[in-house]
Amino acid sequence: MAKEQKLNGTVIVTYRCNARCSMCNRYKAPSKQDEEISLETIKKLPKMYFTNITGGEPFIRTDLKDIVRELYKKSDRIVISTNGFFTNRIVDLAKEFPQIGIRISIEGLEQTNNEIRGLDNGYQRGYNTLKKLREMGMKDVGFGMTVQDKNAPDLVPLYNISNEMGMEFATASLHNSFYFVEAKNIIKDRPMVAKNFENLINELLKSNSPKKWFRAYFNHGLINYIYGQKRLLPCDMSFDTFFIDPYGDVMPCNGTKDKEVMGNLNTQSWDELWSSPEAEMVRKKVRHCDRDCWMIGSVSPAMYKYIWTPAWWVFTHKLKSLFGGKYSMYENKIVRDLRDGKVTKEELDKCSTCDMCAVVNNGLSEASKAQLVGKTGEEIVDADIAAQMKG
Repeated sequence: MAKEQKLNGTVIVTYRCNARCSMCNRYKAPSKQDEEISLETIKKLPKMYFTNITGGEPFIRTDLKDIVRELYKKSDRIVISTNGFFTNRIVDLAKEFPQIGIRISIEGLEQTNNEIRGLDNGYQRGYNTLKKLREMGMKDVGFGMTVQDKNAPDLVPLYNISNEMGMEFATASLHNSFYFVEAKNIIKDRPMVAKNFENLINELLKSNSPKKWFRAYFNHGLINYIYGQKRLLPCDMSFDTFFIDPYGDVMPCNGTKDKEVMGNLNTQSWDELWSSPEAEMVRKKVRHCDRDCWMIGSVSPAMYKYIWTPAWWVFTHKLKSLFGGKYSMYENKIVRDLRDGKVTKEELDKCSTCDMCAVVNNGLSEASKAQLVGKTGEEIVDADIAAQMKG
């Protein structure tokens, strides 16, 4: 019998969100609660070696525990991405599932974070939630930071905080897609942001942890990405990795400009969906995709699959660091080219996923769009949470 293929999956359980992040407009375009992915549909998902649960804000769903219970039957490892606001719910879930991973989005030190995320006291709440989880003995917890001009100087200070707490530290860069309901995110001062990534890479290479050395390679790829260059590794989204949205639509990823649908798990079985003509069409598109994203969801599986490329980079750079040498962002030809005037900032802007005249497609269902007539997404979600707190 053929060995069953285990996939890498991301389950977007809701588009409802209580944060007001400057780089993501998802909070303005929430999903309708009664349309969100059900336990019945989750039971139809395939075997996975890794599952990321995300949103919106996943902890807005009061049945998240049931979802995690189902996903643990079919997944080796689960990590939830959250803004850390619902501390009690997070702690309660962690009591039942101490082996789960929790990544709390923190966008810099206190003031920067609260300005970017638009959550009152967001930094303290996130930080205190992480501290509580550590005190409970949870191992797989950490920060996630989306780096942009405003918070790049906080990159190494925040890494140092996470390091002192013995936590994971995940990074990303600004991106545009239907998922973020955003088309105008762009890094304005690339050399400054790259310099902060360079500093982080050298901190990571100094450590004794091989995991951190590979993280250094990931961050090296982020410098390459913000300069609008070709991906350092192939993208195999839709081949061994998938996303499923709150409506049961299965997609290759969350980085496309418009929503690309392989099939719908509410109405199809997994096998039928995964081998459908629609899924094949999407795979063809992925093979010709020009967005060159560098997000952990597509890079992590690629790093395992094409291990020799990152491994050689790690070997040479770790060796260099042992003899007092340092990683330099100028190892990237494009960074030297910008410095030397061989390429202009305007040319690099054109290589970005930023699209100054794009129409943003939010990927909502018709019913979810209908609830936005006469009401804002913020009002809908605020009322939602108020009702839950009463209950």
